[in-house]
Amino acid sequence: MSGYGVEILLVEDNANDEMLALHAFKRQNIVNEVFVVRDGAEALEYIFCTGAYANRRIENPKVILLDLKLPLVDGIEVLRQIRSDVRTQFVPVVVLTSSSEQRDIVEAYKLGVNSYICKPMDFEQFNEVTRHLGYYWLLLNRQPNPACASSPESISSLVIAES
Repeated sequence: MSGYGVEILLVEDNANDEMLALHAFKRQNIVNEVFVVRDGAEALEYIFCTGAYANRRIENPKVILLDLKLPLVDGIEVLRQIRSDVRTQFVPVVVLTSSSEQRDIVEAYKLGVNSYICKPMDFEQFNEVTRHLGYYWLLLNRQPNPACASSPESISSLVIAES
């Protein structure tokens, strides 16, 4: 498990979609730690270690799979808060939703989503999507070290290195 506790945070309010995702992860041998929250408010509490998760060890997941149509706080607002906080701004967020509305896609990308995927209705297609998600986000993708990513020194050294 490469030093992470929860590697996948699944933000999903639909119990059937949750079960489908967890089954697909298992079928694809994605045995990484998956934690599920069921609404946007719970997602924010988990991510920022507040409310019911105030005693959780502060550690970002490797990837957040975020539904958009959530109760209490919608997925767009969850994404907005993730991207506006230096502690979480570099955490990969993949929207995994049933919405194919252009306004949702555009808004998610404006806010810095890493990927936008419409949930396939067919289980085999969904299975294939989870295989690709797991392979890319958990094995191939590299993230900055959270301690380095949020310090002003590391950010200025990145800017200087790119010049």
